[in-house]
Amino acid sequence: MATRFPWACRPELGYTTPRRCGHTGGMGDVADHPERDQDWDQAVRGESEFQRLDRNWSNLLQELRVVQTGVQLLTGFLLTLPFQPSFRGLPRSLHFVYLGTATASITATITLVAPVGMHRLLFRRRHLQLIVAVAHRQALVGLALLGVALCGVAALTFAVVVNTIAGIIAAAVAAALVLALWIALPLLARTRKPDDQTSRTTRDVR
Repeated sequence: MATRFPWACRPELGYTTPRRCGHTGGMGDVADHPERDQDWDQAVRGESEFQRLDRNWSNLLQELRVVQTGVQLLTGFLLTLPFQPSFRGLPRSLHFVYLGTATASITATITLVAPVGMHRLLFRRRHLQLIVAVAHRQALVGLALLGVALCGVAALTFAVVVNTIAGIIAAAVAAALVLALWIALPLLARTRKPDDQTSRTTRDVR
């Protein structure tokens, strides 16, 4: 099948595999095949391919900055808990909850900071499309781990302050909020008509 993008299979741009030369795929297409939106980006935003990649990377960095601050503070707080005198007096079950929560928070921190390290190592090597695609997935994984850590913190806090039942309820409520606001709502928004069908001629799309 011939692709409508004349540059989509040029090796110098990195589009050499069958999946990157006009073939359809799964949910990873948005990140793996940004060239499929190039016609729209050019017509509506007036962007070239490289301007689009720069914008995608800039947007991703802004999102990561918002999340990184919170997850780093959470991880730092969790790492101080075992050194508190009252920590040893907690039930063994809460020790396991703490370890699971700390593990999720530490892993989330590593995952959300990973795009920065990747960008540094690939700096000026013309792999921005790869960096954006990988960082997109790392951000999703990091958010999922952060959600787990937040649920663990809610369970730990309410279990210590109130009781175990309250901790379970708090974790369930936190999990419901994460699922609703971080997953269900965005997926619902994806079913709506996109901007290019409601205002295709405007050039002020953000």
